[in-house]
Amino acid sequence: MNPVSSNPTNQGATAGSASAPAAGTGNSPTFSPLYQQIKGLITQSLQSGEWKPGELIPSEVELAGRFKVSQGTVRKAIDELAAENLVLRRQGKGTFVSTHHEARAHFRFLRLMPDEGVPHQPDNQIIEFKRMRAAAEVARLLDLKSGDAVVYIKRVQSFDGAPTILEELWLPGLLFKGLTAERLVEYKGPMYGLFESEFGTRMIRASEKIRAVAADPGAAQFLRVTEGTALLCAERVSYTYGDKAVELRRGLYLTAHHHYQNDLS
Repeated sequence: MNPVSSNPTNQGATAGSASAPAAGTGNSPTFSPLYQQIKGLITQSLQSGEWKPGELIPSEVELAGRFKVSQGTVRKAIDELAAENLVLRRQGKGTFVSTHHEARAHFRFLRLMPDEGVPHQPDNQIIEFKRMRAAAEVARLLDLKSGDAVVYIKRVQSFDGAPTILEELWLPGLLFKGLTAERLVEYKGPMYGLFESEFGTRMIRASEKIRAVAADPGAAQFLRVTEGTALLCAERVSYTYGDKAVELRRGLYLTAHHHYQNDLS
């Protein structure tokens, strides 16, 4: 996507324009619908921090004036941003930048749901926290150089006192320079809320690979199951704006009383 210029003097396009040319590769120009160009400009403002998580963004009328386009074009751009959970519409109040501190966002990335009862946040126990050099595979998935600094976290998550998830996380060391085990322990909200509010890093999407595995001796000990117990293994790479990878997470899920839920649309 190649958004229109953020300079209003170069934005004489109107909603009647089905698409506008954008620079392509070689001699083949590409075309991006006008609303997608406006979506790109709004996303740039989100990424730059012009509007912080939880804040009200300008109205559709104000944005239409800013970008010299119709209100309908802006509405279509915001519709897509809302569908991608980057913004949240509140009836009668306006459109807000989405935040991981919202109750509705707590389970967007935690997909393990109880077979019975109401979903709730697990209790966390940090097993290991250290700074280390990224192995080749970790560096590749996080788009780092092999040997770059990463933060490594190993933890057990329990529901109602029962260990259910064994996780390993790798975070870019430079991005999370001030993160400590003590801060993780004392922080009571969702981890992604901490990343957002204290490190300016908002997770906006993730890519996962899921497979069935058998519990090895280490996993069996932490999850209090017998060796060989069937587990669900999920490897996730989470991204912030600009498709920048900012977290690698590998989790082992015990599904005796939980299931992995993914709503498709």
